[in-house]
Amino acid sequence: MPPRDISISDTLETVEGIKPETSKQTGVLFEGDADTEDCALSVDVTQLKKAENRKLELVWRNIILFSYVHVAALYGAYLFLFQAKWATVFFSIFLYSIGVLGVTAGAHRLWAHRSYKAKWPLRLLLIIFNTCAFQDAAFHWVRDHRVHHKFSETDADPHNATRGFFFSHVGWLLCKKHPDVVAKGKSLDLSDLYADPIIMFQRKHYYVLMPLACFILPTVIPMYMWNESFINSWLVPTLFRWCFLLNATWCVNSAAHKFGGRPYDKNINPSENVGVTVFTFGEGWHNYHHVFPWDYKTGEWGNYSLNLTTAFIDFFAKIGLAYDLKSVTPNIIEKRVKRTGDGTHATWGWGDKDLSTEDKENVIVSNKKNH
Repeated sequence: MPPRDISISDTLETVEGIKPETSKQTGVLFEGDADTEDCALSVDVTQLKKAENRKLELVWRNIILFSYVHVAALYGAYLFLFQAKWATVFFSIFLYSIGVLGVTAGAHRLWAHRSYKAKWPLRLLLIIFNTCAFQDAAFHWVRDHRVHHKFSETDADPHNATRGFFFSHVGWLLCKKHPDVVAKGKSLDLSDLYADPIIMFQRKHYYVLMPLACFILPTVIPMYMWNESFINSWLVPTLFRWCFLLNATWCVNSAAHKFGGRPYDKNINPSENVGVTVFTFGEGWHNYHHVFPWDYKTGEWGNYSLNLTTAFIDFFAKIGLAYDLKSVTPNIIEKRVKRTGDGTHATWGWGDKDLSTEDKENVIVSNKKNH
């Protein structure tokens, strides 16, 4: 997550050893949070989802900053397509890709949900990627994301989707946080983050490392390595790349909470959104992710073309730097789909592409209509 009101974020610090709050949770975060046989909460939490009617206190610094970034990025998009050198174009795509992985494979799947474990060389690589992305220090990103899952779509959710598309996309960064976000943030157990020296090093030195990784080097490298102009270097691999990455990530909070099917749980807003999946390397299978957040794939299917983050993690698992990859058994998925799904799941139904020829030949169809 990008910059926000610092005075508010500073109040969200928690003390090591505080036990996570368990009352009025609207979602699960880790596997141990689920308390039914199909990995759901045992109580109906749909009535807890709400948005208090309150006047938002705007943060004009952020409004001005994001307005400039988006206007500059529009011109940067034009330069990206028509004027920048090919080396600058490919450099921008490279920076975008490592930034996405720093958020998805790093802050999200590794540190927020602990869906797999990583040895220090991979954690170091991911923290570098994460710093290039400038979506706040991983420590704060993880804290806010855990609040989002624990208290999804309530006033304790930082980007509560029940407040509307714009709020969940970017509006939540343009105003001060709801007091419930602060209160629930203090209840989280972040001892695992405090125990990770790589996370804590980035947090301590973030406002030195982040400008260097996200803004200074992406601008300087094209100018000195292949004689790109300053305007192209500043607007294409720096501002356009960063703005595009921000909006792709924000779409997980907005578009993937509004548009798409809900084959795993029709009672929640998170949806399966292919478009979001493409630009976020596999984060758009959001209905599945909110049902089974500890799955390192964040989706049921293993197609690398629509889940490049999974391919990245699997590669490092093969060379021994990622391990203890968690996923959900087909039996659990089937139980949940049949109990709470919206009926759009492609499996366990007639016409499924995985249905064997033998099953198709041995089926009995009664009361068949005559044509």
